[in-house]
Amino acid sequence: MNYNWNWNIFWEAAPDGGGTYFDSLLSGVLWTLATAALAWIIALVLGAIIGTIRTAPNKWAAKLANAYVELFRNIPLLVQMFLWYFVMPELVPTAMGNWLKSMPNAPFITAVLSLGFFTSARVAVQVSTGINALPRGQRMAGTALGLTLPQTYRYVLLPMAFRIIIPSLTNELAAIIKNSSVALTIGLMELTASARSMQEFSFQVFEAFTAATLIYLVVSVIALVLANVLEKMLAVPGFITSGSAKTGGH
Repeated sequence: MNYNWNWNIFWEAAPDGGGTYFDSLLSGVLWTLATAALAWIIALVLGAIIGTIRTAPNKWAAKLANAYVELFRNIPLLVQMFLWYFVMPELVPTAMGNWLKSMPNAPFITAVLSLGFFTSARVAVQVSTGINALPRGQRMAGTALGLTLPQTYRYVLLPMAFRIIIPSLTNELAAIIKNSSVALTIGLMELTASARSMQEFSFQVFEAFTAATLIYLVVSVIALVLANVLEKMLAVPGFITSGSAKTGGH
């Protein structure tokens, strides 16, 4: 059976009334970027907090932080997405559950929260690894200067840790962009869902997913290039920031 290639399909009107198939893909890209960006903010904030607590001297707090990491890191993202979307509204009070179900952007909000919490566990591991990779003298120096433990983390340890874990955070950034495609399972019309819709309506499967693949590649490359530029700008003399968090300074 011969496949009928049609690269002009992108300029044909889509049956959903939203313009051409190209417009549908463009809309999917915007939803993908919005989902990934907001989820990344949540992941960085929560990851920094949980990662810091994992290295704190309070053993019980560290155990709770480790439990958080194990919970969100070891449950598949797809399962977490379903739990947030289908199960969470049933666990809260009825009125709140009905409100959650009736939200017009429920799939988008659910995808952001699910991706954010899932990735925050991975970021927490990177942050705690970065802190533990620092020389012990830095923590002691903060204490010697009269800084409290929170101040030592804020002004000494965390700024250095983040600068040496930029390569690993770059990988997580690329991963969160790609993982956003899982949101199609709960009805979010992101890039993969838009390509799938185009394929189902036009039967031009190769064209649809070739376009989606190229768009994902371009977006990921741009994100990686910007992260590499940031890495070079924030490089700390005496520390190797390419590949792994390895220390060599004082």
